[in-house]
Amino acid sequence: MNVTIYDVAREANVSMATVSRVVNGNPNVKPATRKKVHDAIERLGYRPNAVARGLASKKTTTVGVIIPDISSIFFAELARGIEDIATMYNYNIILSNSDQNKDKELHLINAMLGKQVDGLIFMGGNITEDHIREFKTSSVPIALAATVDETKETPSVNINYEEAAYDATKLLLENNQNLAFVSGPEDTIINTEKLNGYKRAMEEQGKDSPEQWIVTGDYSYDSGLEALDQILEMEEQPTAIFVSSDEMALGVIHGAQDRGIRVPEDLEVFGFDNTRLATMVRPTLSTVVQPMYDIGAVAMRLLTKFMNKEEVEEPNVILPHRIIERNSTQQK
Repeated sequence: MNVTIYDVAREANVSMATVSRVVNGNPNVKPATRKKVHDAIERLGYRPNAVARGLASKKTTTVGVIIPDISSIFFAELARGIEDIATMYNYNIILSNSDQNKDKELHLINAMLGKQVDGLIFMGGNITEDHIREFKTSSVPIALAATVDETKETPSVNINYEEAAYDATKLLLENNQNLAFVSGPEDTIINTEKLNGYKRAMEEQGKDSPEQWIVTGDYSYDSGLEALDQILEMEEQPTAIFVSSDEMALGVIHGAQDRGIRVPEDLEVFGFDNTRLATMVRPTLSTVVQPMYDIGAVAMRLLTKFMNKEEVEEPNVILPHRIIERNSTQQK
Protein backbone atom coordinates (compact mmCIF):
# COMPACT_ATOMS: atom_id res chain seq x y z
CA MET A 1 0.00 0.00 0.00
CA ASN A 2 1.06 3.61 -0.59
CA VAL A 3 2.63 5.35 2.37
CA THR A 4 0.64 8.45 3.33
CA ILE A 5 1.41 11.64 5.20
CA TYR A 6 -0.63 10.18 8.08
CA ASP A 7 1.78 7.21 8.27
CA VAL A 8 4.78 9.55 8.42
CA ALA A 9 3.16 11.68 11.14
CA ARG A 10 2.43 8.60 13.23
CA GLU A 11 5.94 7.21 12.75
CA ALA A 12 7.59 10.51 13.73
CA ASN A 13 5.04 11.17 16.50
CA VAL A 14 4.19 14.62 15.11
CA SER A 15 1.13 16.20 13.51
CA MET A 16 0.35 15.91 9.82
CA ALA A 17 0.67 19.70 9.62
CA THR A 18 4.27 19.42 10.83
CA VAL A 19 5.05 16.78 8.20
CA SER A 20 3.52 19.04 5.56
CA ARG A 21 5.67 21.97 6.68
CA VAL A 22 8.82 19.83 6.50
CA VAL A 23 7.95 18.43 3.06
CA ASN A 24 7.23 21.92 1.69
CA GLY A 25 10.41 23.41 3.11
CA ASN A 26 8.76 25.66 5.69
CA PRO A 27 11.56 27.07 7.91
CA ASN A 28 9.32 27.28 11.00
CA VAL A 29 10.17 23.76 12.20
CA LYS A 30 12.69 22.93 14.92
CA PRO A 31 15.81 21.16 13.58
CA ALA A 32 15.27 18.16 15.88
CA THR A 33 11.65 17.80 14.71
CA ARG A 34 12.69 18.21 11.07
CA LYS A 35 15.23 15.39 11.50
CA LYS A 36 12.60 13.12 13.06
CA VAL A 37 10.30 13.68 10.10
CA HIS A 38 13.06 13.13 7.52
CA ASP A 39 14.11 9.93 9.30
CA ALA A 40 10.51 8.69 9.23
CA ILE A 41 10.20 9.56 5.54
CA GLU A 42 13.37 7.61 4.76
CA ARG A 43 12.33 4.56 6.80
CA LEU A 44 8.88 4.39 5.23
CA GLY A 45 9.92 5.36 1.69
CA TYR A 46 7.34 8.13 1.59
CA ARG A 47 6.95 10.09 -1.66
CA PRO A 48 4.90 13.31 -1.50
CA ASN A 49 1.85 13.31 -3.76
CA ALA A 50 2.48 16.08 -6.29
CA VAL A 51 -1.18 16.19 -7.33
CA ALA A 52 -2.39 16.58 -3.76
CA ARG A 53 0.22 19.24 -3.10
CA GLY A 54 -0.85 21.01 -6.28
CA LEU A 55 -4.48 21.05 -5.18
CA ALA A 56 -3.47 22.67 -1.91
CA SER A 57 -1.03 25.22 -3.35
CA LYS A 58 -2.79 25.63 -6.74
CA LYS A 59 0.61 24.85 -8.30
CA THR A 60 1.92 21.51 -9.51
CA THR A 61 5.42 22.74 -10.49
CA THR A 62 4.98 20.93 -13.79
CA VAL A 63 5.20 22.33 -17.31
CA GLY A 64 3.71 20.63 -20.34
CA VAL A 65 5.83 20.51 -23.51
CA ILE A 66 4.25 19.56 -26.82
CA ILE A 67 6.82 18.63 -29.45
CA PRO A 68 6.22 17.54 -33.09
CA ASP A 69 8.78 14.73 -33.24
CA ILE A 70 10.74 13.56 -30.22
CA SER A 71 13.07 11.52 -32.45
CA SER A 72 14.23 14.63 -34.34
CA ILE A 73 17.67 15.96 -33.38
CA PHE A 74 16.36 19.48 -33.95
CA PHE A 75 13.53 19.16 -31.44
CA ALA A 76 15.64 17.09 -29.06
CA GLU A 77 18.09 19.99 -28.71
CA LEU A 78 15.21 22.40 -28.12
CA ALA A 79 13.78 20.11 -25.47
CA ARG A 80 17.16 19.93 -23.73
CA GLY A 81 17.23 23.72 -23.43
CA ILE A 82 13.72 23.67 -21.95
CA GLU A 83 14.61 20.90 -19.50
CA ASP A 84 17.77 22.58 -18.21
CA ILE A 85 16.03 25.86 -17.40
CA ALA A 86 13.00 24.05 -15.97
CA THR A 87 15.32 22.19 -13.59
CA MET A 88 17.00 25.45 -12.63
CA TYR A 89 13.61 26.88 -11.62
CA ASN A 90 12.43 23.65 -9.95
CA TYR A 91 9.85 22.66 -12.55
CA ASN A 92 9.23 19.16 -13.88
CA ILE A 93 8.49 18.50 -17.55
CA ILE A 94 5.68 16.45 -19.07
CA LEU A 95 6.66 15.79 -22.70
CA SER A 96 4.23 14.74 -25.43
CA ASN A 97 4.76 13.97 -29.12
CA SER A 98 2.17 15.47 -31.52
CA ASP A 99 3.42 14.14 -34.88
CA GLN A 100 2.61 17.65 -36.17
CA ASN A 101 -1.01 16.55 -36.47
CA LYS A 102 -3.45 19.37 -35.78
CA ASP A 103 -6.13 17.24 -34.12
CA LYS A 104 -3.55 15.57 -31.91
CA GLU A 105 -2.01 18.95 -31.03
CA LEU A 106 -5.36 20.34 -29.91
CA HIS A 107 -6.09 17.16 -27.94
CA LEU A 108 -2.70 17.33 -26.20
CA ILE A 109 -3.20 20.99 -25.26
CA ASN A 110 -6.41 20.09 -23.47
CA ALA A 111 -4.89 16.94 -21.97
CA MET A 112 -1.99 18.94 -20.55
CA LEU A 113 -4.31 21.55 -19.08
CA GLY A 114 -6.36 18.71 -17.58
CA LYS A 115 -3.22 17.55 -15.78
CA GLN A 116 -3.12 20.95 -14.03
CA VAL A 117 0.23 22.01 -15.49
CA ASP A 118 1.40 25.46 -14.41
CA GLY A 119 2.37 26.41 -17.96
CA LEU A 120 2.75 25.04 -21.48
CA ILE A 121 5.42 25.25 -24.18
CA PHE A 122 4.16 24.45 -27.65
CA MET A 123 6.15 23.56 -30.76
CA GLY A 124 4.30 22.93 -33.99
CA GLY A 125 4.27 23.61 -37.70
CA ASN A 126 1.31 25.88 -38.27
CA ILE A 127 -0.66 27.94 -35.75
CA THR A 128 -4.30 28.02 -36.84
CA GLU A 129 -7.31 29.90 -35.49
CA ASP A 130 -8.22 26.77 -33.54
CA HIS A 131 -4.82 26.81 -31.83
CA ILE A 132 -5.12 30.50 -30.98
CA ARG A 133 -8.60 29.92 -29.56
CA GLU A 134 -7.21 27.23 -27.24
CA PHE A 135 -4.29 29.46 -26.22
CA LYS A 136 -6.59 32.38 -25.41
CA THR A 137 -8.90 30.31 -23.23
CA SER A 138 -6.05 28.59 -21.37
CA SER A 139 -6.01 29.09 -17.61
CA VAL A 140 -2.19 29.02 -17.57
CA PRO A 141 0.53 30.82 -19.58
CA ILE A 142 1.62 29.38 -22.93
CA ALA A 143 4.82 30.10 -24.88
CA LEU A 144 5.85 29.01 -28.37
CA ALA A 145 9.35 27.75 -29.23
CA ALA A 146 10.60 27.79 -32.84
CA THR A 147 6.96 28.33 -33.80
CA VAL A 148 5.39 31.46 -35.25
CA ASP A 149 2.00 32.95 -34.40
CA GLU A 150 1.32 35.57 -37.09
CA THR A 151 -0.98 37.47 -34.74
CA LYS A 152 1.91 37.77 -32.22
CA GLU A 153 -0.66 37.28 -29.46
CA THR A 154 1.11 34.22 -28.05
CA PRO A 155 4.56 34.73 -26.44
CA SER A 156 7.25 33.11 -28.57
CA VAL A 157 10.97 32.62 -29.20
CA ASN A 158 12.31 32.36 -32.75
CA ILE A 159 14.95 33.64 -35.14
CA ASN A 160 14.29 35.81 -38.20
CA TYR A 161 13.79 32.92 -40.64
CA GLU A 162 13.39 35.13 -43.72
CA GLU A 163 16.58 37.05 -43.01
CA ALA A 164 18.49 33.82 -42.30
CA ALA A 165 17.42 32.28 -45.62
CA TYR A 166 18.22 35.54 -47.41
CA ASP A 167 21.73 35.59 -45.96
CA ALA A 168 22.41 31.97 -46.96
CA THR A 169 21.05 32.44 -50.49
CA LYS A 170 23.01 35.65 -51.01
CA LEU A 171 26.21 33.88 -49.95
CA LEU A 172 25.64 30.98 -52.35
CA LEU A 173 24.89 33.35 -55.24
CA GLU A 174 28.41 34.76 -54.98
CA ASN A 175 29.70 31.62 -56.74
CA ASN A 176 26.56 30.17 -58.36
CA GLN A 177 24.10 31.34 -61.00
CA ASN A 178 21.81 28.31 -60.81
CA LEU A 179 20.66 27.84 -57.22
CA ALA A 180 17.88 25.40 -56.31
CA PHE A 181 15.96 25.50 -53.04
CA VAL A 182 14.59 22.48 -51.20
CA SER A 183 11.69 23.88 -49.23
CA GLY A 184 9.88 22.45 -46.22
CA PRO A 185 6.10 21.82 -45.99
CA GLU A 186 4.20 24.53 -47.85
CA ASP A 187 1.58 25.14 -45.15
CA THR A 188 3.91 26.36 -42.40
CA ILE A 189 4.67 30.00 -41.64
CA ILE A 190 8.35 29.35 -40.95
CA ASN A 191 8.77 27.62 -44.30
CA THR A 192 7.03 30.53 -46.04
CA GLU A 193 9.46 32.95 -44.39
CA LYS A 194 12.46 30.87 -45.50
CA LEU A 195 11.06 30.72 -49.03
CA ASN A 196 10.53 34.49 -49.04
CA GLY A 197 14.14 35.03 -47.99
CA TYR A 198 15.37 32.80 -50.80
CA LYS A 199 13.17 34.57 -53.36
CA ARG A 200 14.23 38.03 -52.20
CA ALA A 201 17.91 37.22 -52.61
CA MET A 202 17.27 35.62 -56.01
CA GLU A 203 15.27 38.61 -57.25
CA GLU A 204 18.05 40.98 -56.20
CA GLN A 205 20.32 39.01 -58.54
CA GLY A 206 17.86 39.33 -61.42
CA LYS A 207 16.30 35.89 -61.00
CA ASP A 208 12.70 36.85 -61.79
CA SER A 209 11.18 33.35 -61.80
CA PRO A 210 12.90 31.20 -59.16
CA GLU A 211 9.86 28.88 -58.85
CA GLN A 212 11.39 26.48 -61.37
CA TRP A 213 14.21 25.84 -58.90
CA ILE A 214 11.99 25.16 -55.87
CA VAL A 215 11.32 21.60 -54.70
CA THR A 216 9.22 20.72 -51.64
CA GLY A 217 10.23 18.25 -48.93
CA ASP A 218 9.07 17.47 -45.41
CA TYR A 219 12.33 18.09 -43.48
CA SER A 220 13.19 14.36 -43.43
CA TYR A 221 16.31 12.62 -44.78
CA ASP A 222 14.26 10.60 -47.30
CA SER A 223 12.62 13.72 -48.70
CA GLY A 224 16.13 15.13 -49.27
CA LEU A 225 16.93 12.09 -51.41
CA GLU A 226 13.66 12.52 -53.30
CA ALA A 227 14.24 16.25 -53.77
CA LEU A 228 17.61 15.60 -55.39
CA ASP A 229 15.96 13.15 -57.82
CA GLN A 230 13.56 15.92 -58.89
CA ILE A 231 16.34 18.47 -59.21
CA LEU A 232 18.43 16.18 -61.41
CA GLU A 233 15.47 15.87 -63.80
CA MET A 234 15.61 19.63 -64.49
CA GLU A 235 16.69 20.63 -67.96
CA GLU A 236 19.23 23.08 -66.57
CA GLN A 237 21.20 21.65 -63.64
CA PRO A 238 21.92 23.82 -60.57
CA THR A 239 25.45 24.16 -59.23
CA ALA A 240 24.21 24.70 -55.65
CA ILE A 241 21.26 23.68 -53.51
CA PHE A 242 20.03 25.53 -50.42
CA VAL A 243 18.13 23.07 -48.22
CA SER A 244 15.76 24.26 -45.48
CA SER A 245 16.83 21.64 -42.90
CA ASP A 246 20.09 19.84 -42.10
CA GLU A 247 18.43 16.43 -42.20
CA MET A 248 17.15 16.99 -45.74
CA ALA A 249 20.57 18.38 -46.70
CA LEU A 250 22.16 15.07 -45.65
CA GLY A 251 19.76 13.30 -47.99
CA VAL A 252 20.79 15.64 -50.81
CA ILE A 253 24.52 15.09 -50.16
CA HIS A 254 24.24 11.30 -49.95
CA GLY A 255 22.00 11.17 -53.02
CA ALA A 256 24.57 13.19 -54.95
CA GLN A 257 27.45 10.99 -53.79
CA ASP A 258 25.54 7.85 -54.80
CA ARG A 259 25.43 9.26 -58.34
CA GLY A 260 29.10 10.17 -58.46
CA ILE A 261 28.41 13.91 -58.06
CA ARG A 262 31.16 15.50 -56.00
CA VAL A 263 30.23 17.86 -53.14
CA PRO A 264 31.24 20.69 -53.25
CA GLU A 265 33.26 20.51 -56.49
CA ASP A 266 30.26 19.68 -58.72
CA LEU A 267 27.44 20.70 -56.39
CA GLU A 268 27.43 22.96 -53.33
CA VAL A 269 24.96 22.07 -50.56
CA PHE A 270 23.87 24.43 -47.77
CA GLY A 271 21.65 23.47 -44.82
CA PHE A 272 19.59 25.14 -42.13
CA ASP A 273 19.63 24.59 -38.31
CA ASN A 274 23.22 23.55 -37.46
CA THR A 275 22.19 20.38 -35.67
CA ARG A 276 24.84 17.82 -34.71
CA LEU A 277 24.22 16.17 -38.09
CA ALA A 278 26.05 19.04 -39.78
CA THR A 279 29.40 17.91 -38.40
CA MET A 280 28.69 14.18 -38.71
CA VAL A 281 28.29 14.12 -42.49
CA ARG A 282 31.25 14.16 -44.91
CA PRO A 283 31.87 16.68 -46.27
CA THR A 284 30.76 18.64 -43.22
CA LEU A 285 27.73 20.81 -43.87
CA SER A 286 27.67 24.57 -44.32
CA THR A 287 24.47 25.78 -42.67
CA VAL A 288 22.44 28.50 -41.00
CA VAL A 289 23.07 28.39 -37.26
CA GLN A 290 19.72 28.37 -35.51
CA PRO A 291 20.41 28.27 -31.74
CA MET A 292 18.02 25.44 -30.89
CA TYR A 293 19.17 24.96 -27.30
CA ASP A 294 18.93 28.71 -26.67
CA ILE A 295 15.46 28.90 -28.19
CA GLY A 296 14.27 26.19 -25.80
CA ALA A 297 16.03 27.74 -22.81
CA VAL A 298 14.74 31.26 -23.48
CA ALA A 299 11.20 29.96 -24.09
CA MET A 300 11.24 28.22 -20.71
CA ARG A 301 12.62 31.30 -18.96
CA LEU A 302 9.96 33.43 -20.65
CA LEU A 303 7.29 31.02 -19.44
CA THR A 304 8.60 31.14 -15.85
CA LYS A 305 8.25 34.91 -15.92
CA PHE A 306 4.60 34.64 -16.91
CA MET A 307 3.93 31.85 -14.40
CA ASN A 308 5.49 33.89 -11.59
CA LYS A 309 3.84 37.13 -12.77
CA GLU A 310 7.20 38.80 -13.38
CA GLU A 311 7.53 41.79 -15.70
CA VAL A 312 8.02 40.84 -19.36
CA GLU A 313 9.34 43.61 -21.59
CA GLU A 314 9.14 41.72 -24.90
CA PRO A 315 6.91 38.63 -25.19
CA ASN A 316 8.03 37.83 -28.76
CA VAL A 317 11.78 37.22 -28.68
CA ILE A 318 13.94 37.07 -31.82
CA LEU A 319 17.34 35.49 -31.24
CA PRO A 320 20.29 36.11 -33.60
CA HIS A 321 21.25 33.64 -36.29
CA ARG A 322 24.58 33.28 -38.07
CA ILE A 323 26.10 31.49 -41.03
CA ILE A 324 28.80 28.85 -40.69
CA GLU A 325 30.72 27.67 -43.76
CA ARG A 326 32.09 24.14 -43.75
CA ASN A 327 33.21 21.75 -46.49
CA SER A 328 29.96 21.23 -48.43
CA THR A 329 30.43 24.63 -50.08
CA GLN A 330 33.39 26.23 -51.86
CA GLN A 331 35.41 28.31 -49.41
CA LYS A 332 35.19 32.00 -50.27
